[in-house]
Amino acid sequence: MGGTELAFSASDLAQTRFAVSPMWEVGAGFRLLRSGADGPLHRRWLEQVRPRLAASGLDRGLLAELISTAPYVPDFLNPAPTSPAPTLPEELAAITATPPDRVRLDLDRLRSHLGRLGPRTRSLYADTGARLPRLAQEIETYWELALAPYWARVRTVLDADVFHRARQAAEQGAGRVLNDLHPGVSWDRDALRLARRRALTRETAGPGLLLIPSAFKGPGLSTRVSPPDPPQLSYRARGVGTLWEPRPTTRTAAVAAVLGRSRTLLLTELDTPANTTELAARTGLSMAGVSQSLTALRAAGLVTAHRTGRTVLYARTSLADSLLTTAG
Repeated sequence: MGGTELAFSASDLAQTRFAVSPMWEVGAGFRLLRSGADGPLHRRWLEQVRPRLAASGLDRGLLAELISTAPYVPDFLNPAPTSPAPTLPEELAAITATPPDRVRLDLDRLRSHLGRLGPRTRSLYADTGARLPRLAQEIETYWELALAPYWARVRTVLDADVFHRARQAAEQGAGRVLNDLHPGVSWDRDALRLARRRALTRETAGPGLLLIPSAFKGPGLSTRVSPPDPPQLSYRARGVGTLWEPRPTTRTAAVAAVLGRSRTLLLTELDTPANTTELAARTGLSMAGVSQSLTALRAAGLVTAHRTGRTVLYARTSLADSLLTTAG
């Protein structure tokens, strides 16, 4: 089995850390949406988001040319996280600040996989200063229609993975964490072995290691090697199989006594993000009543709003989940 071996010093091991990255989820989720796959793991999400993606035109834009059928995604789309949980605006700022030579180097590599670059990618190659901000706008649009309404749910899975592995490191050591990360990863005293990875050394990879769980990744590993940044290793998070399971609501009667029946009904329906028209159809409430109740729920921190074109999607917050599901 082919592979690579990454040497670790005590300093490298000390600089190994976990991070939750919005851009890794953008890339993995976008690729899944465009793949045409309809597996059971993400079916609920795919059925809801694919029509929005097609309506937005993003499946025919620059992002679609960069995240294509090629196994390679340009490295500048995954800047090294500078904190355990960078925000999307922070990562977009790093993307738009990428030096033109770095962007072109990544696009040259993408061309080697595809044989040619698409028209939008060629424009990016020719004028990175003007095109990178437009790319950031596309990513923001995609985020609002595909990920933001579900982010609280996704973060719960990702944070649980990091917590589990951090506890494992404290109890059994970092070597055990690396050995249990993925079947294609193994740790042996002072080296990390990665099956079927291209050649990787400390001279080419930078210090430390960033471990990034992902909710949308397939079963394989993804790596990003761009010195002087630490190498990034993205893997499927534990518990992804429970990501889209309906969340039980056990306290609706008690909550309705405080919030009212209509607002409680809307909260229970928002286990799946929806717009006002969909919510009115599901609940039998008037459009005006739905709109008024959503405004109040949003002000209370129980609902978030995410604009996608002319439509606003509403989603339940983690606070609302706790309110509806905590045992009495």
